[in-house]
Amino acid sequence: MKKYKEDNSYGIQPFLAILAMWLTQDIVLRFFFSKKIIQGKEFLNFVNGPLIIAPTHRSRWDGLILTCAIGRRVTNRDCRFMVTTPEMEGIQGWFLRRLGCFSINQESPSLSSLRYAVELIFSKNQLVIFPEGKITKNNKKLKLKQGLFRLAKLARKKAEPIKIVPIGIAYDNFKPKFRDRFSIFIEKPINLDDFSDTSVDDFNFYLRSCLYKAEVKALKRIGRKLDDQLE
Repeated sequence: MKKYKEDNSYGIQPFLAILAMWLTQDIVLRFFFSKKIIQGKEFLNFVNGPLIIAPTHRSRWDGLILTCAIGRRVTNRDCRFMVTTPEMEGIQGWFLRRLGCFSINQESPSLSSLRYAVELIFSKNQLVIFPEGKITKNNKKLKLKQGLFRLAKLARKKAEPIKIVPIGIAYDNFKPKFRDRFSIFIEKPINLDDFSDTSVDDFNFYLRSCLYKAEVKALKRIGRKLDDQLE
C-alpha cells in the first residue's frame, strides 16, 4: 500500500489567492454555470466564533462553488480545505498548498497535523471537512468518517464553543455539465457542546440526517429529487 506524506506546511499566498479567486469565481464559474442558488447564508452571519463547514461531496466542483458561496468575498473568512493526501501531489498539490489546503492521513493523523487543524479552527477561518471523505455517487446511505467529530472534540478542549455547519450541494446533473445550475443549502449550525456526552456514531447519525435534509432542499431548488442522484 502506498504511503502518503501529510502536507500542512503552507498558508495562503495572498497574490496567488487573489488571482485564483478572480480566475475561478469571475471567469470559470460564471462561464461554466448558468445560475447559482444559495440559501441559508444568514446562518453564517450570526456565528462569530470557530466554524467547521461540513458539506456533502458530489463533484470536483464542490470546493470552487463553496468558496464562491461562503468564501472571503461573502463572509470575510477564508475557506481552508482539508483534502486527501493524494490530492496534494504534483502541480495540483503545489497550487492547493499555496491556496490554504492541507492534508491529514485519515487512517493515522500525526500530532502536528492535528495541531495545525486546531489552529485553523480558532484563527477565524472556515475549516472545510467533507464528512464522507471522498466524492460519492449518492447519499441514500451516507458513510461518514469519524475524523470531523474527533477533531472538533479535540479543538473544544482548547478554547471556545465550536459550531459545525451542514451544507447540501446539488447540480442540475449528477455530473455537472456546461451551463448547469448549482444549488447550495446551508442548514442551521450544530452546537458541538450539545453532543458533549455523545459517541461519534451517534453524532454522525445526527449529522447524516442534517446533510440528508440539506441535500434534499438543494436538489428541490433545481427541480430534482434525491433518487436522481442514482445512476
